[in-house]
Amino acid sequence: MPAVHPFRAIQYNQGTGDVSDLIAPPYDVLDLSHKDAMLAKNPDNIVAVDLPHVPAKELGPAEAYEASAKKLRDMIDAGTMKQSDTPAMFAYRQTFEFHGETYQRCGMVATLDTVPFGNREGGGILAHEQTFGGPKEDRMALMKATQCQTSPIFGLHPDEGGDAVKILHSVMDARDADMIADMGDDIKQEIWTISDESTIAAYQKALAGEDIFVADGHHRYNTALNYLESLGDVPADHPARRTMFVLVSMSDPGLAIGPTHRVLGGMEDYEVERFIEAAQGLLNVEPIDNDPMLFESQMETLAERERTPNVFGIYDYATGLCFGAWPAVDDPLDAQFPKQSQAWRTLDVALIQHLIVEEICQPELNNGEPVKWAFPHSIEEVIEIGKGKETGSSIAGGGRPQLAIIVRPTPLEAVRDISRAGELMPQKSTFFYPKLATGLWINPLA
Repeated sequence: MPAVHPFRAIQYNQGTGDVSDLIAPPYDVLDLSHKDAMLAKNPDNIVAVDLPHVPAKELGPAEAYEASAKKLRDMIDAGTMKQSDTPAMFAYRQTFEFHGETYQRCGMVATLDTVPFGNREGGGILAHEQTFGGPKEDRMALMKATQCQTSPIFGLHPDEGGDAVKILHSVMDARDADMIADMGDDIKQEIWTISDESTIAAYQKALAGEDIFVADGHHRYNTALNYLESLGDVPADHPARRTMFVLVSMSDPGLAIGPTHRVLGGMEDYEVERFIEAAQGLLNVEPIDNDPMLFESQMETLAERERTPNVFGIYDYATGLCFGAWPAVDDPLDAQFPKQSQAWRTLDVALIQHLIVEEICQPELNNGEPVKWAFPHSIEEVIEIGKGKETGSSIAGGGRPQLAIIVRPTPLEAVRDISRAGELMPQKSTFFYPKLATGLWINPLA
């Protein structure tokens, strides 16, 4: 893997105490109302720096990024934030509820050498999802203005022997956390600062030779690569040559993966009967109990009965009818994508994109035009979207929701195998819960 390093982080309260009112969720899940609410609690909340423009899916005006940079400088000048004198790594634990059970996900915060995506001898940094231009332009403008990386990238590593997890727990079991936070979302955030050279060396040894899989933060890592390139020929020890990650072992028992359902809308000729008719020969569709909360159990029953790796739930907003669906033939994307691996071709999200949307919905129900999307993570959100409720997952581009496609979580093994094959999944293929907090560390790049 690229070398892993301690770094001199910029932190609130010199990295100690309760920072609940100062941190925030990642920029890409926030809107203006979220930003206003956080700043009302504390005007020094990290959104004043990390979220200069809303929505962050596109480039904003230059003065917005200049204001973010000024706010960061002002907080450093006032002592609200301070850069550590000593390089350190940070043990990071998030305690949360997921499907009725309590989990603790543990990771190490460190910097990695900023190298291009791809396999390489000794381990590489591997992507698994497609990226888009707008978010990268926004993050690039912020990085140039602040000369900082304001939020970490979520990376996974194999850790087959469990050595990295053992090191993390040895730190966390030995003493109380240095810094804590709870944003009111029932996720407890705890951080331990590690400056002990022997512990850092042991962790570096545990990760030697491992691949790092980007779980969340593809746009941010692409931005780090572009930023480094924009600087030209810089010294080997230049701070921009390193990017801040939270590194989580794939063997961590607290690693929770949820689904990202698809809600489609804006189709001119959509009715559920027409969808079922257009799906003939591509999908088998059958009615199931009309209770969306039963989708998960009914989909598992269908998968076992049909012995298929791919099964979907179909929810029609107009009638409330529920259906189960699965491909009418084995490996239906083989002819269209013969060069893609079978692991990629049998992804639920790939089948939705290239079979359901591109072969059924767009040509048969929307005159060949693109459909509109939303990406909720729970059945409750799927239902709320139909009521017109604000969930953060409204249909992109406007329009009313018509059809929801319910999916199961993408397996962790698929992330690993597809990344190593150099392939990319469709957008919003994975959902690692919870998101990492922003504001616990800033990585200076100058």
